[in-house]
Amino acid sequence: MRKTTFTVALCLSLIPAAAFAQTRISSLSTLFEDIFGPNGLVVSSDDVQLDGTNHAAHFNSSFQSDFRLMDIALTSQLTAVPVPSPASGFTYKFDPATGTFVRSTRSFGPILTERGETIGRGRIAFGTNLQYFSFDQLDGVSLASVPAVFRHDAYRTTAGRSDVIATENAITANVTQFTGALTYGVTDRIDVSMAVPLVQTSVTLVSNATIERVGTGADLGVHYFLDPNALGGHGTTHQFSASGQATGIGDIVLRTKGTVFREGARSLAAGLDVRLPSGDERNLLGSGAVGVRPFAAFSANLGAASPRLNVAYQWNGDSLLAGDVREGVKGDMPDQLFLSAGSDLSVNPHLSLVFDFIGQRFLKSPRLRTFPFTAVGPLGTVDLTDLRFDTDSFWTSSGSAGFKANVAPRLLVNFNLHFALSHAGLTDRVTPLLGMEWSF
Repeated sequence: MRKTTFTVALCLSLIPAAAFAQTRISSLSTLFEDIFGPNGLVVSSDDVQLDGTNHAAHFNSSFQSDFRLMDIALTSQLTAVPVPSPASGFTYKFDPATGTFVRSTRSFGPILTERGETIGRGRIAFGTNLQYFSFDQLDGVSLASVPAVFRHDAYRTTAGRSDVIATENAITANVTQFTGALTYGVTDRIDVSMAVPLVQTSVTLVSNATIERVGTGADLGVHYFLDPNALGGHGTTHQFSASGQATGIGDIVLRTKGTVFREGARSLAAGLDVRLPSGDERNLLGSGAVGVRPFAAFSANLGAASPRLNVAYQWNGDSLLAGDVREGVKGDMPDQLFLSAGSDLSVNPHLSLVFDFIGQRFLKSPRLRTFPFTAVGPLGTVDLTDLRFDTDSFWTSSGSAGFKANVAPRLLVNFNLHFALSHAGLTDRVTPLLGMEWSF
């Protein structure tokens, strides 16, 4: 048994190392910097300078100079994906008439949001959930085709310095998250919870670059990519790629939740989540910043339906991901505001349907914009699309639909689909969730 455990642990520990050895990147958080090499995007040249050396042309763009903003735009949202609620599907209240605890709701509660009821004094619930995120767009721009134009250093619209490099960049960003959550009822009105995620993050970037020779025309010797299959080894196109994968513990969340008032079928709870920076932010397993999230949850029981409203504010501290990973300088990770509304519907004693609308506002976060760009040179023009980053506050919206099934005494099986309703921010078209919960 010890040998088997050691072998499994060794295999898990080698997953990130093997990925990085193959791809030669420093970390997932610097993948966008590493793709073109330590000196950025550099092309070869036969052009001889006054000092007798060959001119090695450096090309620059917002995609390269603002890597930090691309990292914040991606990672601040990679680490803000909706996580399953650690609240129990079975809630109880003390019945003075019988001197026992009885079920306080007919439904089995939400999956991604909160309700006002607590689990009940002395009760324990343990849940596990598996989510898979495959992100499609960033601010409405397809991650399969992100345009970027690289201009010559000391760019001018005359001679060879008017040449530009047009790139189409395909980004694949996937996150698999397995979360275990434990909830304990300290009193009839107060719960404490802990959620521990195991995260696997993989990022791939493929950049197809083309030299647009509006300044040098047919002269292939001034700017070119080394290509043994091209005439004279002077290539006009080149593909750059980098990828990596990491697995490990994510950011652990500690929670306390208390019922503020309970009046008939209505309940209001207030709580506090504290996110610990236990995940490796350099490999996008965590945010790298302490997070504090006060929240309030109102719910009611109206026969078979149990509507609810949630509001929360996520304060984030400083993280390397919002600063400079290479230099070890931290920056402020954008805060977020959460609003949600939803309902459970009890179909029968063994099945509840769950629906939610989730709004999320990112405060002063980088946003990706695209705009038309015309490269102008003495030998012609070419119309392209370029990108830039603006800092802005914005809303995202999403919905979710699922069910909870009571398949055995005090055992629930959960299934949920979370889907984007807007193009703002980092979006995944559909995120599936599968989970189980035991209460005792």
